[in-house]
Amino acid sequence: MALDGCGLFCKYILIIFNIIFAVVGFAFLGLGLWLRFSDNTRAIFHVEEFSSSAFVIGVTVLITLGAVMLFVVMFGDYGACNEKRCALQVFSALLAILATLVVVVGVLANIKRDEVGLRFAEFYASLYALYVSNQDPGIAVTLTFIHNTLHCCGVTGVSIIELVKQTCPEPDGFFERFKMDSCPGIIADVFIGKAPMMMGIFVGTGVLLFIALICSITLSRKIVSATTTQYIILTQTTSTQANFQPAQHEVVTSTRADQEPVFFTPLSAANIPVAYA
Repeated sequence: MALDGCGLFCKYILIIFNIIFAVVGFAFLGLGLWLRFSDNTRAIFHVEEFSSSAFVIGVTVLITLGAVMLFVVMFGDYGACNEKRCALQVFSALLAILATLVVVVGVLANIKRDEVGLRFAEFYASLYALYVSNQDPGIAVTLTFIHNTLHCCGVTGVSIIELVKQTCPEPDGFFERFKMDSCPGIIADVFIGKAPMMMGIFVGTGVLLFIALICSITLSRKIVSATTTQYIILTQTTSTQANFQPAQHEVVTSTRADQEPVFFTPLSAANIPVAYA
């Protein structure tokens, strides 16, 4: 069906958004499932003492978040690519809920930044201990990502005695070859000292989700406008050719001025077949 420039723009914005959203969702879900069912970490989930640990909670959040993101993408991608209004409406509702939750989580994380910082530091310590004992490659990838993002190295930062130095980033200066910042302290600093910046990231993410929500609502309305057809019935005042007069128009349903109307020409009395006994 034909969409105008605004409708096409919103459609392609939603397609790009859903692709990025799907990649992030697959990454979260894949990492969470790896940590949940890996041979080296599976036993942790069966120990009652660890059921409320930061590691178990973090892995559960990764799996849940990844699954929710992929569920939302399913409706958004189907609705945008196939221009299905019902799917877009479900996508808009889910996106509104998700955007609201992201903003609320950002505000709560800012309010309880001390507790959040300690929880994430505990989560890192759990990953560190698991990697030291098992050398799991999935945990190695996670530690490498954390170390490169925060530019820290292990729990000590001392390259001579650090047990995970192979996952640490390249030193920036001469002194960092011997001693880098330890990750638990950096993680706590990020959430405690830079809480407003972290809240800004959450709120910014929520704003992006609301922009996608606006595009989804706009595309849904454009699809409704494009599917409504204009019908015009043509009527004649007489049925004889001698007294022919121009047809008069009666508009039954009208929508946009640039849309081609559909004409219905009624049968005259001379063209209606008559059955003789």
